[in-house]
Amino acid sequence: MEEPVKHNLKRQLRRLATERPYQVAAASAAALVLATGAGAMAAGTEEAPASAQTPAAVAELRGDTAASRGEARSVAAAPSSAAPSSAAPSKSPAAKAAPDPDLSQKPKAPKPPKSKVLKYDYQAQTAFWNCGPAAVRNALSATGIERTQDELAGPLGADEFGTDSAEDTTRVLNSIVKGNPYRTRMIPGTATPAQMDQLQADVVRAITGGRGVVVNIAGTATDTDGGWHSFPGGHYIAVVGYKDGGRLVRIADSASPAVPSYWMTTIDLATWASTRGYSA
Repeated sequence: MEEPVKHNLKRQLRRLATERPYQVAAASAAALVLATGAGAMAAGTEEAPASAQTPAAVAELRGDTAASRGEARSVAAAPSSAAPSSAAPSKSPAAKAAPDPDLSQKPKAPKPPKSKVLKYDYQAQTAFWNCGPAAVRNALSATGIERTQDELAGPLGADEFGTDSAEDTTRVLNSIVKGNPYRTRMIPGTATPAQMDQLQADVVRAITGGRGVVVNIAGTATDTDGGWHSFPGGHYIAVVGYKDGGRLVRIADSASPAVPSYWMTTIDLATWASTRGYSA
C-alpha cells in the first residue's frame, strides 16, 4: 500500500510546482502531513488518515488559500486575553495633609482649682493703728516672704491714723514681690455685681499664683459661721484662700488672735470694701 501513496504524493507535487509560489509552501506542508500519515499506516497504527485530521492542509490542496491566510491574519491580530494590561495602575488619592500649627496663639492657661488655701504664718497686729502693716505681713507670709510689721510700717506710711489706702499696700507689695504682680482695685461707692465678680476673679487669680490679697474694708460684715466683724473707722485684712470657685474667701484677720481667720462670701467682702479698695 505504501507504493500507491508515494506515487500519488509525487503526482500532487508535480501539479503544485506549476502553481503560485505561496501555494508551494502549503503543498510542502501537506506533503509532510501525507508522508507522516503514510508512515503511520505502514506501521499498522489505528490513527485516522492525516487528510481527515488536518482540514487546513486539505483546504490548501483545494486552493482555499485566501481564506486560510485571512484566518491566519485574524488569529495573529487578535489580542491575547492573558496579555497584561499596559495601563498604569490607578493611584489612591493621597491622604489630606494636616494643617500647620498656628504658633502665634498662646497656650491656654490651666483651669484654676475649685478651692485653694495658701500656707501662711499668722500674726496679730502689735498696735491698734498698724492693721495695714499686719495685713501686708500676713499676705507676704503666704507668698513665702518674711517681713516684720515694724519693717513695713515706714514704707506704708502707717501712723496712729493708720494706713491711707489700698494704693499704699499695692505699692509696698510690688516693691517686695518680684514682677510687680499686684494691681489696685478701687470701689468708690457701693459694690456693684460687676465689681463683686471682679473681686472673685482677682482673688482666684492671685491665690492660684501663690499670692495673698490685702483688702481695705470699713463697716460691719458677717462671716459664714454668723460671726460679726465691725470696723467703723476702717481696717485691713488679708485673703489667703478661697473655695467653691472663689465664691467663698478665707480671711486672715489681725484684729484679734482669738479669731485669727474665718470664711466669708465674696459678695459680703466686696460690700465690706465699698468706698475703699484692695490689692490683688
